[in-house]
Amino acid sequence: MLAVFENLALAAGRRIMEVRTAGIVAELKSDSSPVTEADRAAETIILEGLRNSFPDIPCVAEEECAGGGAPGDLGEAFFLVDPLDGTKEFVGGNTDFTVNIALIHDGAPELGVVLAPATSRMFSGRLDGAEEISVGPDFTIVSRHAIAVRCDIHPPLIVASRSHRTTETNAYISRFDGAETISVGSSLKFCLLASGKADLYPRFGRTMEWDTAAGDAVLRAAGGMTFTLDGNPLTYGKRNQLEDVDFANPWFIARCDGSMRPIVFTN
Repeated sequence: MLAVFENLALAAGRRIMEVRTAGIVAELKSDSSPVTEADRAAETIILEGLRNSFPDIPCVAEEECAGGGAPGDLGEAFFLVDPLDGTKEFVGGNTDFTVNIALIHDGAPELGVVLAPATSRMFSGRLDGAEEISVGPDFTIVSRHAIAVRCDIHPPLIVASRSHRTTETNAYISRFDGAETISVGSSLKFCLLASGKADLYPRFGRTMEWDTAAGDAVLRAAGGMTFTLDGNPLTYGKRNQLEDVDFANPWFIARCDGSMRPIVFTN
């Protein structure tokens, strides 16, 4: 299944870059977020491939859901797809946009692939480990190597959203004396933690499950974890929520270790 994810992500990434080269035209959806031909074309490629290969597993995909096409019963396993995460970065000419495909099983992300087509990197995670993959100009795999989180780095290197930084996030970061911060777009924030290049990713702002599932799967495969603010692992397949729409995430903290051990803050 993970090999199918990788191949579909590469095919979608190739199409995204073709659209980028031809010229990007953005529209606004009902929630005022941008969407482009690249989002729609990439999602078509991915969904057709998943449904042909795994017809019995439901698919939850960003653009299809935006059009009212969410599946009914999700069962114990389903796919989460964000065909172009970081559309604002894509439209703005930056490189921090990704293709995200994940398998959710019993509420947890078990398999995930994150492709950054503009920088020729792909990250892949399954229950027995995570890998970083180099991608050639023809969108074939050149090489791969295992990755893992680093732990007990003080002060931590904290990664934050480039386009969605909030005052709550800034307040949280300020509690770490001497901590450095870097800003990155899309699900690459999870991948920085997974590859041992950062230590903490606080997200005190809105995300949807398709934004986080694939990166979260890679992080968990590399030894990290994503927790909600009450200390429980972030779960997927959230529907009929009292205070938010289907598949919306609460605020969370992604960490380079799998425990919610207390963090010592400075006064």
